[in-house]
Order: sequence, then C-alpha cells, then structure tokens
Amino acid sequence: MVFETSSLLLDSPHRRFNALTGEWVFVSPHRNRRPWQGRVEPAPAASRPQFDPQCYLCPGNVRANGEHNPQYSSTYVFTNDFPTFLPEAVEQDATQHPLLQAHVQAGTCRVVCFSPRHDLTLAEMPATDIRAVVDTWAGQVTELGQRWRWVEVFENKGELMGCSNPHPHGQIWASDFIPTEPLKELTQQQEELKRTNVALEKQALELEDKAKLLEEQNRKVEVKNRATGSKELMSPSAALDLLSK
Repeated sequence: MVFETSSLLLDSPHRRFNALTGEWVFVSPHRNRRPWQGRVEPAPAASRPQFDPQCYLCPGNVRANGEHNPQYSSTYVFTNDFPTFLPEAVEQDATQHPLLQAHVQAGTCRVVCFSPRHDLTLAEMPATDIRAVVDTWAGQVTELGQRWRWVEVFENKGELMGCSNPHPHGQIWASDFIPTEPLKELTQQQEELKRTNVALEKQALELEDKAKLLEEQNRKVEVKNRATGSKELMSPSAALDLLSK
C-alpha cells in the first residue's frame, strides 16, 4: 500500500501519533495562513573572517578559562570549560518530598571544533573535512561509552538556538543516566519490536521508499519525441528510456 497525504490533514486541526515516543501531537496547519507582525530576525552577517583573534575557539587563541588552544589544523576536542555535567559528582537521591524529587547525576561535556576556520559551517566544509568530523564523533562516542551510560552528539546552530559562538563547533554530553526523551524512544522501539517483530526504523524506511515511489509515479516531465516532433508528459524513468533509444 502506498500512502498519500490526505487533504484533510493539510487543512484541518488534528492529532498525529509520534511512533517514536508513543505520544500524540496536536497540529493546526491552517494557522500557517495567519498574518505575522511579530519580530523578524535580521539576516546573519554576509561573511566572517577566516580567523577571529577574539574568538575563544580559533586556533592559538585564549579561551575564557585562560587556557590556550593549540594551532589545530583539523578537528579539535576539549572538555567544556563551562560544562553541564561534572564527572566527580556522585549519583545520589536528593529527594526531600514525593513532590520535590531530585537526583544528583554525573557526566562530562566536550566541545568539538569542526574546523580551524572561523568563517565556515559544517555544510560548507569539504567532504574530506566533514568525514574527519564524523570520524571524531564516532571515536568520542566509543571512548565515552566505555564509562558513561548515555552519550549524545549535537550542535546548537545559530544564536536563536543558544549557540554562544559562531565558530563551527558542536558538543558531546555523556551521562550516567538516559535522558527522558531518548528513554521514551528506546522503550517505544523495544515495545514495537516485541509487538510486530519488525524494527521501527525498518518500518519507517519502508514507508519512505513507498512515498518516493508514489512521488516518482506522480511526477511528470515534458519530453520532445524526436521521431514525431510532439511533446509528451511522462514519468522521469519513461523519459530516460525514450531518450536513450
């Protein structure tokens, strides 16, 4: 079966099931048509220098804690100077009341500089340099996973997302517990596998393949038939067959 998006879902308020968390999310697509007179963010600066002497992450510069960055030429990883987690913290129950529950948790935080160049984003880097970043992520996850129960790699991109520095970088958090949202997703995937004997990700990929098939079937291109001189609308695959003859 190939699924099409119902026009009802494009125009009507409805709830959608998030299979990854087991939760229902309310969606109001029709509100996208409302006028906007709120804040409009200015466009980012057109360009940045390749090296910023005031940047805490550029090679050779002094960080906020007084340490000097090395003259790195590829990726560079260091322990966050202002970490969310502290590795020396001892896990313990700090609950004072059933309504005031708390637990002390331990972990560590690292910063990954993607490139020595201040003016790039990850998407603008050469493929070989991006591969070096991915290899660094993999190495860090393997190393930290030997001690910590959960390791998360992420990037806050842009000021509105809380990025405190425009230099291309991301973060790695490792902790002695699984955070709430990933735990929901893990539990839901385990339950789905038990229920259907098919991994949730596999089901999602199959649906994506069906959606691509539907798009291919519905998409048409205009091709001029060299034999007749007429123009015809046909699927891309049929057009390639015709042009190859």
